[in-house]
Amino acid sequence: MTVNLTLLIVIGILVACGVYLILERAVSKMLLGMILFGNAVNLLILTVGGPDGRPPIRGEAEQAGEEMADPLAQAMMLTAIVITMGLAAFVLALAYRSYILTTTETVHNDPEDVEVAARREREDPED
Repeated sequence: MTVNLTLLIVIGILVACGVYLILERAVSKMLLGMILFGNAVNLLILTVGGPDGRPPIRGEAEQAGEEMADPLAQAMMLTAIVITMGLAAFVLALAYRSYILTTTETVHNDPEDVEVAARREREDPED
């Protein structure tokens, strides 16, 4: 089995860009990063699924062999697409609600979390 190196490089670039955008403070950049990461996973599943082949049709067991495509990769990709779109819709709803309440898109540090982190630093000073 041969692997398309160009496609693997594109997958790596998409994953890197997606992770970089997920780590940003703006919700729209986080959403774009999640979508990029989801598309990279879909391409990875497509690549790992193997070479092209005939469609796996029921009743053709006597002709089964190496020339048939793997239906599991196709099913996994469809599932991943649905999960990515559901996650995108959920993040859009959270972003809309956050914008209505705070009129800003950026995510700020929670004051209670900052207080807990400061208390932990006072109790356990580093050597």
